[in-house]
Amino acid sequence: MAVPTVNAIINFSTGPSFAQAMILGTGILDTNILADSAAIVVDVSNQINYIQTSRGRNALVDQFQTGSLTLRIVDQNGDFNPTNPLSPYSPYLTPMKKVQISATYNGTTYSIFSGFITSYVNTQPKDATEVAYTTIQAVDAFRLAYNAQISTVSGTSAGQLSGARINNILDQIDWPATMRDIDAGLTTMQADPGTPRTSLDAMTTVATSEYGSLYVNTDGEFVFQDRSVTAGSIGGTVTTFNDDGTGIPYANANWKLDDDLIFNSAQISRSGGSPQTAINQESIDKYFIHSYNLQDLLMQTDAVALDYAQAYVASRAETSVRCDGIELDLYTNNYNSGILAALELDFFDPIRVVTTQPGGSTLDKTLQIFGVANTITPNSFRVFFTTLEPVIDALILNNNIYGTLDYNVLSY
Repeated sequence: MAVPTVNAIINFSTGPSFAQAMILGTGILDTNILADSAAIVVDVSNQINYIQTSRGRNALVDQFQTGSLTLRIVDQNGDFNPTNPLSPYSPYLTPMKKVQISATYNGTTYSIFSGFITSYVNTQPKDATEVAYTTIQAVDAFRLAYNAQISTVSGTSAGQLSGARINNILDQIDWPATMRDIDAGLTTMQADPGTPRTSLDAMTTVATSEYGSLYVNTDGEFVFQDRSVTAGSIGGTVTTFNDDGTGIPYANANWKLDDDLIFNSAQISRSGGSPQTAINQESIDKYFIHSYNLQDLLMQTDAVALDYAQAYVASRAETSVRCDGIELDLYTNNYNSGILAALELDFFDPIRVVTTQPGGSTLDKTLQIFGVANTITPNSFRVFFTTLEPVIDALILNNNIYGTLDYNVLSY
């Protein structure tokens, strides 16, 4: 049975780039980074005892969260114990060094996580014959942006598109241009407020004003996608998971019906503007009021803020049974299509999940991926996709117009 080979690499160089250093006269252009000495890069793949990664979006606030990694390695010599002065890496075992997890399958390597070490925890048993471990905790670059305080952002101006504004904020914290994937955006921004805040807060405000998405991908790059991707990608090529043999099989599917994602009253305020409110009275009568409120956004006009409120209520006024996520067991026999899906699919990719219910009924939903978690041991590899229906339902029209609305959405 062919299964992915898992790779774990620790890079003890400083700086945000995960590439190996290129000394002048050596290296590969566009692959390595220019430096005066090579980084110390350690492959601990054959010492892996356990890996857990988690990346994804908080559905209640419509924002992606900091990705995390737990990497437990067998460390009988104490090489990764920061308190061991005999460790060959002793001077380098400090927080914020880099770590990458990937998987190689059929000759192709797929990135799983790229981040920065926050802690080393050594577990040394009293009995010397038992196994010693070092557990490494890491986070992705969202944590770095959260730690970076800014005020004035150079190069910004009123009328600037959201993508250009996010690039300006990344410039402010000296984030490499080669580690970004930034859409131009569809919404023009007000002038930057120039108030003290974290760079992550500043970028999140811009992304929210766009109704777009900001996250860090598996290669460690900041990604900003405008609202056309947030809604429109559901129309892309769909990967089907089915329990009857007609699609990719899965280990588990979680279906649920709740009121967590119901919002039938929204109030959106731009900085310096008037609150813009939309409600769906039928939804309120049915489910009681579920309110959503955002303030101090940066769209230029109240009309765009009203578009936002109307689109949000139109997208969230009703609920239905949804697939909350599916789990794939990559050690399933003859699972080539499932392995490729597990390693290739990521945020906003559309998937269809079909589950046969007791009694012969069927649950069938087409959704987007909003979270990816991996749990890996020497004898297992499981991937969990968190899924949701599109958060804005394809109500977007051209440029700054979110959409024409119906079914009793009121604004005032």
